[in-house]
Amino acid sequence: MSNTLTVPGTLGIDFGTSNSAAAFRRPGQQATLLPLEGAATGMPTALFFNTEERSTHFGRDAMQQYLAGEEGRLMRSLKSLLGSSLLLEKTAVHEQLMSYQDIIAIFLKRVADQSRAALDGRLPERVVLGRPVHFVDAHPERDRQAQEALAAAAKTAGLGEVSFQLEPIAAALDYEQRLSAEQVVLVVDIGGGTSDFTVVRLGPQQAQHADRTQDILATTGVHIGGTDFDHRLNVSQVMPLLGYKHIGPSGREVPSSVFFDLSTWHLIQWLYTAKSMVAARNLKSDYGDLQLHQRLMKVLEWREGHRLADAVEQAKIAASQGDQGAAIALDWLEAGLPAEVSPPILQEQLQALLQHVVECAQQCVQQAGVVAPDAIYLTGGSSALRTLRDALHMAFPDVPQVEGDLFGGVATGLAYA
Repeated sequence: MSNTLTVPGTLGIDFGTSNSAAAFRRPGQQATLLPLEGAATGMPTALFFNTEERSTHFGRDAMQQYLAGEEGRLMRSLKSLLGSSLLLEKTAVHEQLMSYQDIIAIFLKRVADQSRAALDGRLPERVVLGRPVHFVDAHPERDRQAQEALAAAAKTAGLGEVSFQLEPIAAALDYEQRLSAEQVVLVVDIGGGTSDFTVVRLGPQQAQHADRTQDILATTGVHIGGTDFDHRLNVSQVMPLLGYKHIGPSGREVPSSVFFDLSTWHLIQWLYTAKSMVAARNLKSDYGDLQLHQRLMKVLEWREGHRLADAVEQAKIAASQGDQGAAIALDWLEAGLPAEVSPPILQEQLQALLQHVVECAQQCVQQAGVVAPDAIYLTGGSSALRTLRDALHMAFPDVPQVEGDLFGGVATGLAYA
């Protein structure tokens, strides 16, 4: 970017699986979140391509267009494709073929344009993007490719050469701004696609160090996040209503791959291809109860997979926040169709996933060589899940949990990076 088109300072961009945010910091000043959608500083990582109007919509607007039944394609959880062979696959968008990396660039350009508009038409001279500890677990080469692909998408979006910072470290830098004394903190960043941890020494004195390498005691991460929680709940609570685990006339279960894909945000759109639709129709002979197959085909033919996933996500949030059962809204599929998420269901269905997440947090503390941190700092939208917080309390019973800005903390920290 030319210096005449930039403003002194740093732009931090948290491109998240489920939500994204951006923050700006002038040298020597506090970081501030930027409005990305109206006055809202957080924006769902979603795009909707309206085929009738040939228009592109972002964030809440994208979700509203889709849920209102507008003709088009919704795309969410694009970050989950980084490091995947699907990233460079071509798909039809507004009558032209486009890779998913290019679609990520379209979303990042929206973030860049909104940030520029909030800063009087100029972007900061330095841009820092967040990244998980691992884009891909236990595969360094694919992890490197994922970061390179995100950097390329950022360049296509007009952000220039960007630098990267680990998301849990960015969250730690945000938390540090409120400390008046030194602490050793376990940062817990639970996003839509990953759970990342860092044990870091923070405080006013440490904040003055240009090089923070010695303050970072350990980092770990696992490729489990909020979309995995949604997937598990969708499979257990909704997919049986469409035929999952149903025993057909042959005495065998209906093949399960369609149900797993229909419960996975970034795979749903693949079920609408001609080949996939034929395969789904051909499952009819595997069903003893044809009403189950009719429900499945209704979801696919009406392209309501994302609506189904959104209904599960909203019920999960309601059950966690209200600490009571919450109905999954399925009246659009069939009146009176019973499905819910409750605290006992959250505990039962998410126990194995949460165990992996908590074990990763414990490994981080062990690698840091500390008996226990002084505090646990929670960020990322999925860290609000009560079941997760209870599991962390069991693992670290005497450590206070501090809630940060769940959707803006990482972006703010990136502006301090």
